[in-house]
Amino acid sequence: MKVSLAKRVSALTPSTTLAITAKAKEMKAQGIDVIGLGAGEPDFNTPKHIIQAAYDSLIEGHTKYTPSGGTAQLKEAVISKFKQDQNLAYKPAEIIVTSGAKHALYTLFQVLLDDGDEVIIPTPYWVSYPEQVKLAGGNPVIVEGKQENSYKITPEQLSESITERTKAVIINSPSNPTGMIYSAEELKAIGQICLEKNILIVSDEIYEKLVYDGNTHTSIAEISEELKEQTIVINGVSKSHSMTGWRIGYAAGNETVIKAMTNLASHSTSNPTTTSQYGAVAAYMGDQQPVEDMRKSFEERLNIVFEKLNNIPGFDCIKPQGAFYLFPNVKEAARITGYDSVDLFVQALLEDAKVAVIPGSGFGSEDNIRLSYATSLESMEQAIERIHEFVVKKSQ
Repeated sequence: MKVSLAKRVSALTPSTTLAITAKAKEMKAQGIDVIGLGAGEPDFNTPKHIIQAAYDSLIEGHTKYTPSGGTAQLKEAVISKFKQDQNLAYKPAEIIVTSGAKHALYTLFQVLLDDGDEVIIPTPYWVSYPEQVKLAGGNPVIVEGKQENSYKITPEQLSESITERTKAVIINSPSNPTGMIYSAEELKAIGQICLEKNILIVSDEIYEKLVYDGNTHTSIAEISEELKEQTIVINGVSKSHSMTGWRIGYAAGNETVIKAMTNLASHSTSNPTTTSQYGAVAAYMGDQQPVEDMRKSFEERLNIVFEKLNNIPGFDCIKPQGAFYLFPNVKEAARITGYDSVDLFVQALLEDAKVAVIPGSGFGSEDNIRLSYATSLESMEQAIERIHEFVVKKSQ
């Protein structure tokens, strides 16, 4: 039988992250000593009190459907978190709990965009932003966050990119893949343009708890009441509480938008996993020390490996302020080792140095690579040593 796929699916770009990860796993299965630095999740287990709360919920019989937008208890926990962390006040009707923050974004674009509507996406971007916009019939408008501006877009760039079809702009801070953070001043200037042009702000804050070296995270929604009303905040427990597989995220903002998202979710996922919701309540209402312990561990790793990475010939890396990624520009390293592109350089690193990193092309930045330090310090140091030796040997 010949099957004709929908055009919207055929237009999707395959994930370079998954391709590299699959190749690395294949090599490991063959007994090859590959060090993988592509991880997009913490290498810590979920804190025990969260696991216990989920277990208890099962024993107590909480195994049935919940409301499509999440349980009242979890919504109240999310509301409490916003109040405590950003002094933001939301109502339950302004919150939807979703099957991961990725699902919150997907559902948001589905209810927001008509064919031809535009969403401004700064590069470097998380790989799924453009694809989710395209799946909703929208057009991703890519705006380069230049290295000299710490990979962030300026208010001038945003203003120049707005057209009559612009519906929203995505701000991801701290950023995947760069780890950069927009300051309160930068967010205020960007927000002012969005207010003037009536552009919705999609603020992806999934890495908010993972910030280092005295840096702080500011939500654009906390800058003013006007910006809060103009913003849909996307967040979840995946990164902050090492709960990636639990699939609990949420969106907070305009009640009309949240209601539409909830209606769509009722016809797609029915509800987020019941047990995971009980775990997420414990994540927000319980002991936060494991979150801080994990943050400190990532900070320690970053401060140890950053200089070592920057000492590799041809590597030019800005020190990340948050998340758990390094995003060096390696265009010169590729050149001196004889490769015409960073993608080819990445393939050679995997095949020859036995180190798996993610090419920046998947994030809209062809001159960079992404390395995750959500792995053991020993593995990270060994991987950097292998990369260093590879570059030196190939460039001679």
